[in-house]
Amino acid sequence: MAELSSNWKKLSSKLEKKSSKPRTPVKSGASTGKIKATKSSTLTPAAEAAVSSVTTPAKSGLTPIEYALWSKENDITTADIESAQRPNITLTPQGNDIRKKEPGKYLSMDCEFVGVGPEGTESALARVSIVNFYGHTVLDEFVKPREKVTDWRTWVSGVTPKHMNEAITFEEAQKKTADLLQDRILVGHAIHHDLDSLFLSHPKAMIRDTSKFQTFKAISNGRTPSLKKLTSHFLKLDIQGAAHSSVEDARATMLLFRLYRKDFEKSLRLGRNRK
Repeated sequence: MAELSSNWKKLSSKLEKKSSKPRTPVKSGASTGKIKATKSSTLTPAAEAAVSSVTTPAKSGLTPIEYALWSKENDITTADIESAQRPNITLTPQGNDIRKKEPGKYLSMDCEFVGVGPEGTESALARVSIVNFYGHTVLDEFVKPREKVTDWRTWVSGVTPKHMNEAITFEEAQKKTADLLQDRILVGHAIHHDLDSLFLSHPKAMIRDTSKFQTFKAISNGRTPSLKKLTSHFLKLDIQGAAHSSVEDARATMLLFRLYRKDFEKSLRLGRNRK
């Protein structure tokens, strides 16, 4: 289960004495509602097979592959993504099945940060977003930084002072997140940054990190690839054109995981067997 890290207790004590400030790495990239496909064609036989049980309502305006992305548990491949007939593929979840809006087994998390301290070089949590396997939002909260914000980084974070009017406290965000993550598999991109920002830990065996998956790292010569690069390469989608949306980043991460879920699980089993 997710639990408070030992560092959290230490930090709380230091903050009360005003002798220390939390540091959180800034995540690169940005996300907006502008998502466009970079490649399109007709549905391949593989795509037709993957979504053979899906009937796309004409009124929805969605292709079978789009509908399947978020409403079905079918294994969708990158070839299927490339075969989409529309010039734009949406990352907005589809379908009205109430059961698929529950948290479920898999959750994807992403956070946004603002700058604190001199010149805003240090980072503080300002938003936490969690979506389920089908892309539905189960948590999306702005968070009040514990220190004075010196750089809102709006051009990257998408966070403005007005968002603080509806923000919850850090402690509330921490508890809500910990409760949701308990006994669930956490999907994320460089997810340790997000966990560290909340001073939470999560069992390694229950983490699926797209930044460490070998198939994804291969496109960056073994180095850690950005979420933007992975989304462009594997999903044929262009994201992060301006200010971030942690909800869309979480959805993109979940979709990347879904494309290679079997390989993720296989690599984890092999890794455990080698120990």
